[in-house]
Amino acid sequence: MKTFVHRGQLTKVVFGSGTRAGVPEEADLLGCRRVLVVCTPGQTDQAAEMRDLLGAAAVGTFAEAVPHTPVEVTQQAVAYARSVEADSVLAVGGGSAIGLGKAIAVRTGLPQLALPTTYAGSEMTPILGETEGNRKTTRRLPEARVRTVVYDIDLTLTFPAASSVVSGVNAMAHAVEALYARDRDPLAFLMAGEALDSLVRSLPVIARRPDDAEARADALYGAWLAGTCLGTVGMALHHKVCHVLGGTFGLPHAETHTVVLPHVVAYNRPAAPEAMARVERALPADDVASGLFGFAGGLGAPTALRDLGMPEQGIEEAAELIVRDGYWNPRPVDRTAVRDLLTRAWAGEAPRTPPGAGRPRTDFVIEPPITTGARHA
Repeated sequence: MKTFVHRGQLTKVVFGSGTRAGVPEEADLLGCRRVLVVCTPGQTDQAAEMRDLLGAAAVGTFAEAVPHTPVEVTQQAVAYARSVEADSVLAVGGGSAIGLGKAIAVRTGLPQLALPTTYAGSEMTPILGETEGNRKTTRRLPEARVRTVVYDIDLTLTFPAASSVVSGVNAMAHAVEALYARDRDPLAFLMAGEALDSLVRSLPVIARRPDDAEARADALYGAWLAGTCLGTVGMALHHKVCHVLGGTFGLPHAETHTVVLPHVVAYNRPAAPEAMARVERALPADDVASGLFGFAGGLGAPTALRDLGMPEQGIEEAAELIVRDGYWNPRPVDRTAVRDLLTRAWAGEAPRTPPGAGRPRTDFVIEPPITTGARHA
Protein backbone atom coordinates (compact mmCIF):
# COMPACT_ATOMS: atom_id res chain seq x y z
CA MET A 1 0.00 0.00 0.00
CA LYS A 2 1.36 3.42 -0.98
CA THR A 3 1.55 6.18 1.62
CA PHE A 4 2.26 9.70 0.45
CA VAL A 5 1.38 13.39 0.67
CA HIS A 6 0.89 15.36 -2.55
CA ARG A 7 1.22 19.15 -2.66
CA GLY A 8 -1.05 20.41 -5.43
CA GLN A 9 -0.22 23.29 -7.75
CA LEU A 10 -2.02 26.62 -7.68
CA THR A 11 -0.39 28.09 -10.78
CA LYS A 12 -2.29 28.63 -14.02
CA VAL A 13 -0.29 27.48 -17.06
CA VAL A 14 -0.85 28.67 -20.64
CA PHE A 15 1.24 26.65 -23.11
CA GLY A 16 1.56 26.95 -26.88
CA SER A 17 2.82 29.01 -29.80
CA GLY A 18 2.21 32.76 -29.86
CA THR A 19 0.74 32.65 -26.37
CA ARG A 20 2.59 35.77 -25.22
CA ALA A 21 -0.02 37.80 -27.08
CA GLY A 22 -2.45 36.74 -24.35
CA VAL A 23 -0.38 38.12 -21.45
CA PRO A 24 -2.46 41.34 -21.22
CA GLU A 25 -5.61 39.25 -20.86
CA GLU A 26 -4.01 37.05 -18.21
CA ALA A 27 -2.90 40.14 -16.31
CA ASP A 28 -6.40 41.58 -16.53
CA LEU A 29 -7.89 38.33 -15.18
CA LEU A 30 -5.72 38.77 -12.09
CA GLY A 31 -6.92 42.36 -11.70
CA CYS A 32 -3.52 43.76 -12.64
CA ARG A 33 -3.70 47.32 -13.93
CA ARG A 34 -0.15 48.58 -13.24
CA VAL A 35 2.35 45.90 -14.27
CA LEU A 36 6.09 46.15 -13.58
CA VAL A 37 8.17 44.14 -16.10
CA VAL A 38 11.44 42.68 -14.80
CA CYS A 39 14.24 41.10 -16.86
CA THR A 40 18.00 40.82 -17.16
CA PRO A 41 20.03 43.44 -19.05
CA GLY A 42 20.25 41.04 -21.99
CA GLN A 43 16.50 40.63 -22.42
CA THR A 44 15.34 44.22 -22.71
CA ASP A 45 14.03 43.64 -26.25
CA GLN A 46 11.64 40.93 -25.06
CA ALA A 47 10.64 43.08 -22.10
CA ALA A 48 9.97 46.01 -24.44
CA GLU A 49 7.71 43.80 -26.56
CA MET A 50 5.69 42.92 -23.47
CA ARG A 51 5.43 46.59 -22.48
CA ASP A 52 4.07 47.35 -25.94
CA LEU A 53 1.52 44.54 -25.65
CA LEU A 54 0.45 45.67 -22.19
CA GLY A 55 0.13 49.28 -23.30
CA ALA A 56 -1.09 51.60 -20.56
CA ALA A 57 -1.09 48.68 -18.09
CA ALA A 58 2.75 48.63 -18.13
CA VAL A 59 4.18 51.15 -15.68
CA GLY A 60 7.89 50.44 -15.98
CA THR A 61 10.75 48.02 -16.59
CA PHE A 62 13.42 46.97 -14.12
CA ALA A 63 16.16 45.35 -16.20
CA GLU A 64 18.80 44.63 -13.57
CA ALA A 65 18.02 41.02 -12.63
CA VAL A 66 21.17 38.92 -12.07
CA PRO A 67 21.92 35.32 -11.00
CA HIS A 68 21.48 34.26 -7.37
CA THR A 69 19.04 37.13 -6.64
CA PRO A 70 21.24 39.41 -4.49
CA VAL A 71 19.22 41.16 -1.78
CA GLU A 72 20.69 44.55 -2.69
CA VAL A 73 19.29 44.26 -6.23
CA THR A 74 15.93 43.20 -4.86
CA GLN A 75 15.84 46.25 -2.60
CA GLN A 76 16.40 48.50 -5.61
CA ALA A 77 13.65 46.69 -7.53
CA VAL A 78 11.18 46.96 -4.64
CA ALA A 79 11.88 50.68 -4.32
CA TYR A 80 11.29 51.12 -8.05
CA ALA A 81 8.06 49.08 -7.91
CA ARG A 82 6.77 51.33 -5.16
CA SER A 83 7.84 54.50 -6.97
CA VAL A 84 5.74 53.57 -10.03
CA GLU A 85 2.90 52.24 -7.85
CA ALA A 86 3.01 48.80 -9.46
CA ASP A 87 0.22 46.41 -8.52
CA SER A 88 1.83 43.32 -10.10
CA VAL A 89 5.06 41.90 -11.55
CA LEU A 90 5.74 40.22 -14.90
CA ALA A 91 9.07 38.38 -15.10
CA VAL A 92 10.40 37.86 -18.62
CA GLY A 93 13.35 35.50 -19.00
CA GLY A 94 14.95 32.65 -17.09
CA GLY A 95 15.75 31.93 -13.48
CA SER A 96 17.37 35.29 -12.76
CA ALA A 97 14.35 37.35 -13.83
CA ILE A 98 11.85 34.98 -12.29
CA GLY A 99 13.84 34.85 -9.05
CA LEU A 100 13.75 38.63 -8.83
CA GLY A 101 10.01 38.62 -9.52
CA LYS A 102 9.55 36.21 -6.64
CA ALA A 103 11.70 38.29 -4.32
CA ILE A 104 9.64 41.39 -5.11
CA ALA A 105 6.39 39.50 -4.59
CA VAL A 106 7.51 38.11 -1.23
CA ARG A 107 8.32 41.61 0.03
CA THR A 108 5.31 43.43 -1.39
CA GLY A 109 2.54 40.87 -1.72
CA LEU A 110 2.10 41.75 -5.40
CA PRO A 111 0.77 39.01 -7.69
CA GLN A 112 3.26 37.83 -10.28
CA LEU A 113 3.17 36.45 -13.79
CA ALA A 114 6.03 34.83 -15.68
CA LEU A 115 6.99 34.49 -19.33
CA PRO A 116 9.87 31.97 -19.30
CA THR A 117 12.41 31.95 -22.12
CA THR A 118 14.62 29.08 -20.84
CA TYR A 119 14.14 25.59 -19.41
CA ALA A 120 15.05 26.55 -15.83
CA GLY A 121 11.66 25.67 -14.31
CA SER A 122 11.84 28.22 -11.50
CA GLU A 123 8.49 29.63 -12.54
CA MET A 124 6.74 26.46 -11.34
CA THR A 125 8.17 26.43 -7.82
CA PRO A 126 7.53 28.33 -4.59
CA ILE A 127 11.29 28.30 -3.97
CA LEU A 128 13.14 31.57 -3.46
CA GLY A 129 16.93 31.54 -3.37
CA GLU A 130 18.68 34.77 -2.34
CA THR A 131 22.19 35.91 -1.55
CA GLU A 132 23.10 38.44 1.11
CA GLY A 133 26.59 39.17 2.29
CA ASN A 134 28.38 35.82 2.44
CA ARG A 135 25.30 33.63 2.70
CA LYS A 136 22.83 32.10 0.28
CA THR A 137 19.43 31.07 1.64
CA THR A 138 16.84 28.91 -0.11
CA ARG A 139 13.28 28.89 1.18
CA ARG A 140 9.87 27.56 0.19
CA LEU A 141 7.29 30.30 0.56
CA PRO A 142 3.68 30.34 -0.64
CA GLU A 143 4.12 34.04 -1.48
CA ALA A 144 6.83 33.09 -3.98
CA ARG A 145 4.48 31.05 -6.15
CA VAL A 146 3.81 32.56 -9.58
CA ARG A 147 0.09 33.06 -10.22
CA THR A 148 0.15 32.62 -14.02
CA VAL A 149 2.87 31.20 -16.27
CA VAL A 150 2.69 31.75 -20.03
CA TYR A 151 4.90 29.42 -22.06
CA ASP A 152 5.45 30.59 -25.63
CA ILE A 153 7.40 28.10 -27.71
CA ASP A 154 8.28 30.85 -30.21
CA LEU A 155 10.44 32.62 -27.61
CA THR A 156 12.72 29.57 -27.35
CA LEU A 157 13.42 29.33 -31.09
CA THR A 158 16.24 31.87 -30.80
CA PHE A 159 17.60 30.47 -27.51
CA PRO A 160 21.22 29.56 -28.47
CA ALA A 161 21.80 25.82 -28.86
CA ALA A 162 24.65 25.67 -26.35
CA SER A 163 22.61 27.45 -23.68
CA SER A 164 19.55 25.37 -24.52
CA VAL A 165 21.43 22.14 -23.95
CA VAL A 166 22.67 22.99 -20.46
CA SER A 167 19.35 24.56 -19.51
CA GLY A 168 17.67 21.33 -20.59
CA VAL A 169 20.03 19.13 -18.58
CA ASN A 170 19.36 21.44 -15.61
CA ALA A 171 15.67 20.59 -16.04
CA MET A 172 16.57 16.90 -16.22
CA ALA A 173 18.28 17.26 -12.83
CA HIS A 174 15.01 18.49 -11.31
CA ALA A 175 13.25 15.41 -12.67
CA VAL A 176 15.93 12.95 -11.58
CA GLU A 177 15.87 14.17 -7.98
CA ALA A 178 12.07 14.11 -7.95
CA LEU A 179 12.23 10.38 -8.68
CA TYR A 180 14.02 9.64 -5.40
CA ALA A 181 12.98 12.63 -3.29
CA ARG A 182 12.15 12.04 0.35
CA ASP A 183 8.57 13.22 -0.17
CA ARG A 184 8.07 11.86 -3.69
CA ASP A 185 4.55 10.87 -4.66
CA PRO A 186 3.04 8.89 -7.56
CA LEU A 187 2.12 11.98 -9.58
CA ALA A 188 5.58 13.53 -9.23
CA PHE A 189 7.15 10.23 -10.26
CA LEU A 190 5.02 10.07 -13.40
CA MET A 191 5.71 13.70 -14.30
CA ALA A 192 9.43 13.30 -13.73
CA GLY A 193 9.60 10.28 -16.00
CA GLU A 194 7.65 12.05 -18.73
CA ALA A 195 9.91 15.09 -18.38
CA LEU A 196 13.01 12.96 -18.85
CA ASP A 197 11.54 11.24 -21.90
CA SER A 198 10.76 14.60 -23.50
CA LEU A 199 14.13 16.19 -22.75
CA VAL A 200 16.22 13.20 -23.78
CA ARG A 201 14.25 13.06 -27.02
CA SER A 202 14.39 16.77 -27.85
CA LEU A 203 17.78 18.09 -26.72
CA PRO A 204 19.86 16.22 -29.34
CA VAL A 205 17.57 17.61 -32.04
CA ILE A 206 17.90 21.15 -30.69
CA ALA A 207 21.70 20.81 -30.59
CA ARG A 208 21.64 20.09 -34.34
CA ARG A 209 18.65 22.21 -35.40
CA PRO A 210 17.94 25.00 -32.89
CA ASP A 211 15.00 26.27 -34.93
CA ASP A 212 13.11 22.94 -34.90
CA ALA A 213 9.73 23.99 -33.51
CA GLU A 214 8.60 20.47 -32.64
CA ALA A 215 11.74 19.77 -30.64
CA ARG A 216 11.46 23.16 -28.93
CA ALA A 217 7.87 22.39 -27.94
CA ASP A 218 8.91 18.98 -26.60
CA ALA A 219 11.75 20.47 -24.56
CA LEU A 220 9.61 23.26 -23.10
CA TYR A 221 6.93 20.70 -22.20
CA GLY A 222 9.57 18.61 -20.41
CA ALA A 223 10.94 21.67 -18.64
CA TRP A 224 7.46 22.57 -17.39
CA LEU A 225 6.97 19.07 -15.98
CA ALA A 226 10.43 19.06 -14.40
CA GLY A 227 9.86 22.46 -12.81
CA THR A 228 6.51 21.29 -11.48
CA CYS A 229 8.25 18.32 -9.87
CA LEU A 230 10.79 20.62 -8.24
CA GLY A 231 7.92 22.67 -6.85
CA THR A 232 6.12 19.72 -5.28
CA VAL A 233 8.88 17.60 -3.73
CA GLY A 234 12.04 18.25 -1.75
CA MET A 235 15.58 18.57 -3.06
CA ALA A 236 18.51 16.27 -2.35
CA LEU A 237 22.29 16.11 -2.73
CA HIS A 238 22.46 17.27 -6.34
CA HIS A 239 20.78 20.61 -5.65
CA LYS A 240 22.80 21.07 -2.47
CA VAL A 241 26.05 20.65 -4.39
CA CYS A 242 24.96 23.06 -7.11
CA HIS A 243 23.72 25.69 -4.65
CA VAL A 244 27.06 25.62 -2.85
CA LEU A 245 29.13 25.79 -6.02
CA GLY A 246 27.04 28.54 -7.55
CA GLY A 247 26.87 30.65 -4.42
CA THR A 248 30.44 30.18 -3.26
CA PHE A 249 32.36 30.33 -6.52
CA GLY A 250 29.94 32.19 -8.78
CA LEU A 251 29.71 29.29 -11.23
CA PRO A 252 27.07 29.47 -13.98
CA HIS A 253 23.84 27.82 -12.88
CA ALA A 254 22.80 25.51 -15.71
CA GLU A 255 26.35 24.48 -16.62
CA THR A 256 27.05 23.52 -13.01
CA HIS A 257 23.94 21.34 -12.88
CA THR A 258 25.02 19.69 -16.12
CA VAL A 259 28.49 18.79 -14.85
CA VAL A 260 27.38 17.63 -11.40
CA LEU A 261 24.32 15.50 -12.27
CA PRO A 262 26.08 12.31 -13.49
CA HIS A 263 28.34 12.24 -10.42
CA VAL A 264 25.51 12.59 -7.91
CA VAL A 265 23.53 9.96 -9.78
CA ALA A 266 26.51 7.60 -9.52
CA TYR A 267 26.64 8.26 -5.79
CA ASN A 268 22.90 7.69 -5.23
CA ARG A 269 22.34 4.87 -7.72
CA PRO A 270 22.63 1.94 -5.29
CA ALA A 271 20.24 3.59 -2.81
CA ALA A 272 17.51 4.51 -5.31
CA PRO A 273 16.99 1.54 -7.65
CA GLU A 274 13.42 2.39 -8.71
CA ALA A 275 14.39 5.94 -9.62
CA MET A 276 17.47 4.85 -11.54
CA ALA A 277 15.51 2.25 -13.48
CA ARG A 278 13.19 5.02 -14.68
CA VAL A 279 16.14 7.19 -15.76
CA GLU A 280 17.60 4.23 -17.64
CA ARG A 281 14.30 3.84 -19.50
CA ALA A 282 14.56 7.42 -20.68
CA LEU A 283 18.17 7.37 -21.85
CA PRO A 284 18.39 4.28 -22.38
CA ALA A 285 21.67 3.16 -20.84
CA ASP A 286 23.04 0.14 -19.03
CA ASP A 287 24.69 2.41 -16.46
CA VAL A 288 22.62 5.49 -15.74
CA ALA A 289 25.46 7.69 -14.47
CA SER A 290 27.73 6.94 -17.43
CA GLY A 291 24.73 7.37 -19.71
CA LEU A 292 24.07 10.87 -18.40
CA PHE A 293 27.76 11.74 -18.64
CA GLY A 294 27.89 10.59 -22.25
CA PHE A 295 24.58 12.25 -23.08
CA ALA A 296 25.80 15.66 -21.90
CA GLY A 297 29.19 15.28 -23.56
CA GLY A 298 27.58 14.19 -26.81
CA LEU A 299 25.57 17.41 -26.85
CA GLY A 300 28.74 19.45 -26.50
CA ALA A 301 27.94 20.44 -22.92
CA PRO A 302 30.70 21.03 -20.35
CA THR A 303 31.75 18.03 -18.27
CA ALA A 304 34.34 19.58 -15.90
CA LEU A 305 33.94 22.12 -13.11
CA ARG A 306 37.42 23.47 -13.80
CA ASP A 307 36.19 24.61 -17.21
CA LEU A 308 33.49 26.65 -15.46
CA GLY A 309 36.01 28.56 -13.35
CA MET A 310 36.06 26.54 -10.13
CA PRO A 311 39.51 26.57 -8.47
CA GLU A 312 40.91 23.18 -7.49
CA GLN A 313 41.71 24.49 -4.02
CA GLY A 314 38.00 25.18 -3.54
CA ILE A 315 37.11 21.48 -3.40
CA GLU A 316 37.78 21.16 0.33
CA GLU A 317 35.76 24.27 1.17
CA ALA A 318 32.87 23.13 -0.99
CA ALA A 319 32.84 19.66 0.60
CA GLU A 320 32.61 21.22 4.06
CA LEU A 321 29.73 23.49 3.06
CA ILE A 322 27.83 20.67 1.34
CA VAL A 323 27.77 18.40 4.39
CA ARG A 324 26.96 21.30 6.73
CA ASP A 325 23.16 21.65 7.12
CA GLY A 326 22.78 19.27 4.20
CA TYR A 327 19.64 18.36 2.30
CA TRP A 328 18.06 14.98 2.85
CA ASN A 329 19.47 12.36 0.48
CA PRO A 330 18.59 8.71 -0.19
CA ARG A 331 22.15 7.76 0.65
CA PRO A 332 23.85 9.29 3.73
CA VAL A 333 26.45 11.89 2.79
CA ASP A 334 29.90 12.31 4.33
CA ARG A 335 32.67 14.75 3.59
CA THR A 336 35.11 12.18 2.15
CA ALA A 337 32.56 10.94 -0.37
CA VAL A 338 31.60 14.48 -1.37
CA ARG A 339 35.24 15.48 -1.78
CA ASP A 340 35.83 12.50 -4.06
CA LEU A 341 32.68 13.34 -6.05
CA LEU A 342 33.79 16.95 -6.47
CA THR A 343 37.32 15.94 -7.43
CA ARG A 344 36.07 13.81 -10.30
CA ALA A 345 33.59 16.47 -11.39
CA TRP A 346 36.29 19.15 -11.25
CA ALA A 347 38.63 17.12 -13.46
CA GLY A 348 35.93 16.05 -15.91
CA GLU A 349 36.45 12.36 -15.15
CA ALA A 350 33.71 9.81 -15.71
CA PRO A 351 31.38 9.31 -12.71
CA ARG A 352 32.05 6.45 -10.32
CA THR A 353 29.85 4.85 -7.67
CA PRO A 354 31.76 4.85 -4.36
CA PRO A 355 31.95 1.63 -2.33
CA GLY A 356 29.74 1.03 0.70
CA ALA A 357 26.46 2.05 -0.86
CA GLY A 358 24.28 0.54 1.82
CA ARG A 359 20.51 0.33 1.68
CA PRO A 360 18.04 3.02 0.63
CA ARG A 361 17.06 5.40 3.41
CA THR A 362 13.51 5.28 4.71
CA ASP A 363 13.55 8.26 7.07
CA PHE A 364 11.47 11.17 5.85
CA VAL A 365 12.50 14.22 7.86
CA ILE A 366 10.96 17.63 7.22
CA GLU A 367 13.41 19.74 5.23
CA PRO A 368 14.67 22.81 7.15
CA PRO A 369 15.40 26.18 5.52
CA ILE A 370 18.81 25.86 3.91
CA THR A 371 21.58 28.42 4.28
CA THR A 372 24.71 28.15 2.16
CA GLY A 373 27.95 30.09 2.51
CA ALA A 374 28.59 32.27 -0.51
CA ARG A 375 31.16 34.58 -2.02
CA HIS A 376 29.82 36.89 -4.66
CA ALA A 377 31.64 36.65 -7.95
